[in-house]
Amino acid sequence: MIEGFPANGKGTLWIGGAEVPPDGGRYVPVVDPSTGRRLAEAPVASVEQARGAVDVASSLEESWGTTPGHVRARILRSVSERLQADREAFARLIASEVGKPIVDARVEVDRAVGVFALAAEEVRHLGGESYPADAYERPPGNEHRFLFTVRDPIGVVIAIAPFNFPLNLLSHKVAPALAAGDPVVAKPTSAAPFTALRLAQHLSAAGLPKGVFNVVLGPGGTVGDALVEHPKSRLVTFTGSTDVGKAIAGKAGRHATRVILEMGGLDPFVVLEDAPLDSTVVAAVRGIFTYSGQVCTASKRLLVQDRIADEFARRLAERADLLRVGPALDEATEVGPVIDRAALERLDRMVEDARARSAQVLAGGRTKAIAGGTFYSPTVLDHVPPEARVVQEEPFGPVAPILRFSDVDEAIRIANATPYGLQAAVYTRDISRGFSLAKRIRAGGVHLNDPTTLRWDALPFGGVRESGLGREGLRYAMQEMTEVKLISVNYAGS
Repeated sequence: MIEGFPANGKGTLWIGGAEVPPDGGRYVPVVDPSTGRRLAEAPVASVEQARGAVDVASSLEESWGTTPGHVRARILRSVSERLQADREAFARLIASEVGKPIVDARVEVDRAVGVFALAAEEVRHLGGESYPADAYERPPGNEHRFLFTVRDPIGVVIAIAPFNFPLNLLSHKVAPALAAGDPVVAKPTSAAPFTALRLAQHLSAAGLPKGVFNVVLGPGGTVGDALVEHPKSRLVTFTGSTDVGKAIAGKAGRHATRVILEMGGLDPFVVLEDAPLDSTVVAAVRGIFTYSGQVCTASKRLLVQDRIADEFARRLAERADLLRVGPALDEATEVGPVIDRAALERLDRMVEDARARSAQVLAGGRTKAIAGGTFYSPTVLDHVPPEARVVQEEPFGPVAPILRFSDVDEAIRIANATPYGLQAAVYTRDISRGFSLAKRIRAGGVHLNDPTTLRWDALPFGGVRESGLGREGLRYAMQEMTEVKLISVNYAGS
């Protein structure tokens, strides 16, 4: 039995600092993608429970928002320490719930440890600015005024997190909100609820007041909508698909609720003819196949200059064939399963569509039968036409489609030929050319001679166009999660 799953097999919600069973006793199965085996059952909250969680959190806005910063920081540091001590249990829980290879799951826990530690540090820097009042002609009397800004907590934050990083991406929403003085209602995916519920237990044990952090579970169309449209919800931070993110933005907008949206992408990995092929191919493998490609910043389109495309494709296919595919809890596994059978079927359809449009399958291109799990072979497709589904839609799987280009202008055109703009990578020995491409590619981040999956937890992260609104990254998320208030002091005659 993996630690973190309920002994009776049925999970609970976390509302008001207590375990709460779902109204009506409704549950959905949580399945191990590596084996197809049912691990436990996730509770499904009622709409009333979701609204009640927001009410509980809202009732604590004043008390938590005025809790001294050093107290909030101490709690966050304690959470970081507790996560570190619980590293192996969390990693095994993540590997079991979402099929992430155990080696990568441990890295995810390490990053979450750092996120809470960084949030504690950023409490000290959440300040405003002062302004020279006498530099402004109007209103009259500015020579006797002092002007400054402060940042107030925005209020209840709704944190909607995906399956692929069930601890770290949730931490990127929860830690800055708590650091800023905002109570939180989290809605993790029902595919991976027990990682979030274990985090709730650690937050409570670290001294977080009851009700400041809550966890509800259930479908987006009912529970999610109840959270987003609640009049006391002040900000929604979401990671997931573009279609769902845009729907959330529309619903939140009707209530003037702020949003931070980290959505889909078709991140280009551009290889110029002078790129060092050995290191570039290694980086491409990492960017494409890490966690079976189920990463929002995965390298989803490989744009390779004609002169080196044959050699690059051959080397990439050779390395893809050598990757060890297996169950997530196997220490030797490099590529684990995809999240469920629907994802497997979608990948099959995409690869078949590309094949039907004359793309060449150099590696993989098929499901892989292992122990009842949902495995897809690491796949390399060459000569992929631009109209193929695999380069028009986010595959979210271990598939590497290669598109060829003749010159830099064509590379830019292909890179920007989607409505997305999350991250991009450019590989070249000519840094001047690399900088030129970085300026012209429309994305939230461009990495020269590093893969698209690169992310610094303390620095701004997010996309442009249909890849996102707002920015994550501790300080930047905290700025989004606070309101700027101008205060003026008239000291004339005081």
